[in-house]
Amino acid sequence: MDSWHSEPLHVSYEVVGWFAFVCWSLSFYPQVILNFHRKSVVGLNFDYAVVNLMKQTSYLIYNASLYLSSTVQKQYKEKYGQKEMIPVAANDVAFSAHAVLITAITVFQIAIYERGGQKVSKIAFGIVLLVWLTAFICFFIALPKHRWLWLVSIFNFIQICLTIVKYIPQAVMNFMRKSTDGWSVGFTLLDFSGGLANYAQMVLQSIDQGSWKNIYGNVGKLTISLVSVFFDIIFMCQHFLLYPSTNNRSETSIELEDAKSSDQTLPENV
Repeated sequence: MDSWHSEPLHVSYEVVGWFAFVCWSLSFYPQVILNFHRKSVVGLNFDYAVVNLMKQTSYLIYNASLYLSSTVQKQYKEKYGQKEMIPVAANDVAFSAHAVLITAITVFQIAIYERGGQKVSKIAFGIVLLVWLTAFICFFIALPKHRWLWLVSIFNFIQICLTIVKYIPQAVMNFMRKSTDGWSVGFTLLDFSGGLANYAQMVLQSIDQGSWKNIYGNVGKLTISLVSVFFDIIFMCQHFLLYPSTNNRSETSIELEDAKSSDQTLPENV
C-alpha cells in the first residue's frame, strides 16, 4: 500500500476502523444472547438471518480477496491508479470473518429453538439459490482471462444488494406485529455506531489522499454504512417511539403467562 501523508490521520483511521469493528462485531451478540435466554427465536425474522448469512459470506470473499491477494490488488491499481491505496483495511477482513461465524450461529439457533410457526420464506430460498448460481456463472466467465478483480467486485455487488434487502423483512415484521419483542435493540444501537464509524474511516482516508476514489472504488463499504444507518434509525423509531417494548409483549410471553396462571388456579378449582 502507498504511504499516508498525515500520521495523525493514519492513527485516526486505524482507531475509527477498529472502533467500527468492535461495534459491528458486538452488535451480533445481543440477538444471540436474547435467543439463548428465551430458548426461542419468535420475533426474529428468519429471512433476515438467512439473507444476512449470504451477505456476510459475500462480503468476506470480497474483503479477503482485495486485502490478501496481490493479483487482485494489482488489478485494482491498474484500474484506479497506481498511487491509490487499497480501500480494504485489516478490520474489514476481521469483521467479515467474525460476522460469518456469528451469523451462522444465529441460523443454528433458528434450527434448534422454539420457532412459533415461523419459517424461511420461498423468496429467501430463491435469493440464496440465485446468489450461488450467479457466483458459479461469474467464476467461469472470469476464469479464462483471470479477471479476478471483476469477480470479487461481483461479490461486492451481491453483498450490496443483500444489504439493502436483508433489513426489509424484519422492519416489515415489526410493523405487522406492532412490536419489536424478540428483536434486540442492542444490535440496532451497536450497528448504528459501527455504520457511522465505518463511513468516517473512509472519509479520513480520502482526506489524507486528496482523492475520493477509495469511496467509489469500494462502493460496497459505503453502501453497508449508509444502509445500516438508515434501517437502524427505522428500528430505533419502531422500538422507542412506535412500539415501546415496555408496552408490548410477545405472543410467546402471553402464552407462557397464561399457562402459568392456569397451573396456579387448578388446585383451587379441584
